[in-house]
Amino acid sequence: MIKWLLFSLLVMFLLSGCNSNSSNTDADLFQYKDSYVGDNSAVVNSVIRLQGEQHFSGIELKTKEKPYGITVNYEWSESKLNTKETVINNASYLFTLIQNVDWITFNFEMVEGMETYKITREGLQEWYGIEWNEVQNENSLNKIIKESLEDKKKVNQFLN
Repeated sequence: MIKWLLFSLLVMFLLSGCNSNSSNTDADLFQYKDSYVGDNSAVVNSVIRLQGEQHFSGIELKTKEKPYGITVNYEWSESKLNTKETVINNASYLFTLIQNVDWITFNFEMVEGMETYKITREGLQEWYGIEWNEVQNENSLNKIIKESLEDKKKVNQFLN
């Protein structure tokens, strides 16, 4: 009986090692580079791999007329993450990965109401002082984001 139980546990352990997890999919985020707002799959797969993904509650793609945009909704009432850092991080990724997105609105449903941030491609690009097409990989983008988030005053000025 004990041998059978140990054998079962071993099989379950080996099978669980075959399953993919979210940390493996994070490495492939730049596979969506140069996608378009109209590519629902690429946009959604990008958003669900970004910061705060466990609080993601929906997305709207605005593709009927220019300027093209994305609205990302989060149920944030139980999140411990900083909304401003999440906005900067996620907008940076989306503007880098999606060629033709001109603006992104982030809606955070909080306990005390809705918190909304609208970021434009041009505005964030000016804030960083970079061109989005210069960012070729996740490491360089993470470095840019990290350095910029260190200046809390600069972040608050940009988002207010």
